[in-house]
Amino acid sequence: MKAVVQRVLNANLKVDGKLISEIGKGFVVFLGVKVGDGEQEAVKIANKIAKLRIFEDENEKMNLSIKQAGGEILLVSQFTLYGDCKGCNRPSFILAERPEKANALYLKVKELLEQEEIVVKTGVFGADMKIDVLNDGPVTIIMDSAEI
Repeated sequence: MKAVVQRVLNANLKVDGKLISEIGKGFVVFLGVKVGDGEQEAVKIANKIAKLRIFEDENEKMNLSIKQAGGEILLVSQFTLYGDCKGCNRPSFILAERPEKANALYLKVKELLEQEEIVVKTGVFGADMKIDVLNDGPVTIIMDSAEI
């Protein structure tokens, strides 16, 4: 499982021009599920996201978690994180999990983050989404459950 975590001042997500979700300060998390991922990977990635200390404290040091900073998460499923461009210009998505299983694990990550008392908003799985993000920093962290 891969996650691209962006620290943001605000973000919103629309489908067909309709506002679906919006957050203030927090994270936009793009989440990709790989073939073979399961609940263990969901737990690892959710734990890391919840404990990730990339908000500044009173000394302007990145030392606060999202919960400590009072932030929210916009969680977006993104199978293209497993796009493979080796030897070609058109990516292959053979490493991305099938939609049914990917959606179940995406929802599991959401549930695990909410159990940490973090407000989590989502996109629409499989939809063509338009996302406006005001990056803060910018701070972007890429994590892979296989490396945590």
